[in-house]
Amino acid sequence: MTVKTLDDLGVDGRRVFLRLDLNVPLDSDGEITDDTRIQAALPTIQELISRESRLVIASHLGRPDGSRDQAYSMEPVAARLAHLLDGEIILSEDSIGDGPRKMAFALREGQIMVLENLRFYPGETGNDDSFAKQLASLADIYLNDAFGTMHREHASIVGVPKYLKEKGIGRLAEKEVSCLTGLARKPERPFVAIIGGAKVKDKVGLLLSLVEHVDVLCLGGAMALTFLTASGCDLGNSRVEKESFALAEKVRRKAKKHDVKLVLPVDHAAVEELAEGAPFETVGNDRFPENLVAVDVGPATVEAVQGELESARTVFWNGPFGVFEVPPFNRGTEAIGKAVARSNAFSVVGGGDSVAAIRKGGLAPFIRHISTGGGASLKFLEGRPLPGLAILDEE
Repeated sequence: MTVKTLDDLGVDGRRVFLRLDLNVPLDSDGEITDDTRIQAALPTIQELISRESRLVIASHLGRPDGSRDQAYSMEPVAARLAHLLDGEIILSEDSIGDGPRKMAFALREGQIMVLENLRFYPGETGNDDSFAKQLASLADIYLNDAFGTMHREHASIVGVPKYLKEKGIGRLAEKEVSCLTGLARKPERPFVAIIGGAKVKDKVGLLLSLVEHVDVLCLGGAMALTFLTASGCDLGNSRVEKESFALAEKVRRKAKKHDVKLVLPVDHAAVEELAEGAPFETVGNDRFPENLVAVDVGPATVEAVQGELESARTVFWNGPFGVFEVPPFNRGTEAIGKAVARSNAFSVVGGGDSVAAIRKGGLAPFIRHISTGGGASLKFLEGRPLPGLAILDEE
């Protein structure tokens, strides 16, 4: 794959359509509660400003379902960008039409225009050709720095690049592709993957791909309970996917075939009923009370994962090891985060709860790469093509 980067594109002084992922969370008053995605986009924006590009920034925000909804306006995002960049931001009331086109052609060198929410238009998610063509008319060069959207076949992702000959990826997307390619193709060994989450069926593709590349696969969360139950453990009233037993065994067999060590929980924080602050017992796989539910991993499991990380040279972590959103059952996930941060390995962390645990613990400076890719990252590691990346391939 030969996708161009900012090093390859002549963006100096030219109009650039910059697709970003500025889909930030808002509170009931329309205030941004976490600007991580905006912060992540700054290096590319600042480099383009330094090269006097005329920027047309486009993003979606929330799910307005193809109609104009002021609650999802890009206004607070544009305001936060203006504050962080300490400069003027022009906010267009529309994404297409004569207004945005005149504003785009009037941009001075280094000036920025933010288009209104792309998802105010059904043509965005419907990948409407006419909508894509109108967006493309706003610029000379297409640049996608929204890696987390590249698995979607939306107009701003796969439609606009068809109409702009010069195209490539920004610095954030470049880093994502580089780090994830390194994990998939040439990881330094031992390579330890730590995968949590709720459902086996949601991550079976990732697991089957990972066992072809890793040396150790550590599993946690409700997903791991399915693996344990499929192998004969009785975990009381714990949530398991009986319909995924065959998938779990398929992963187990493939791991054995590739001589991959599979690490599953050996103890659990268990409760009668899940509630914040609920009393819990720490119980093992072989003495699990029939009336309890596993909601987090126990200290012996955390210690086992820590042991694998001591010699690791590459680590990939995605997904919580417990019911992260209900304290104190976030302790296992947070302990895993600390162990990953303390390791000397090249570490990549992705997934909302995993990243939240890293940031909450102040551990971000000790992680080599925090992925913003979400579902796109997982599909990339599964070996599945990303439409938004494939359309930029010059071969």
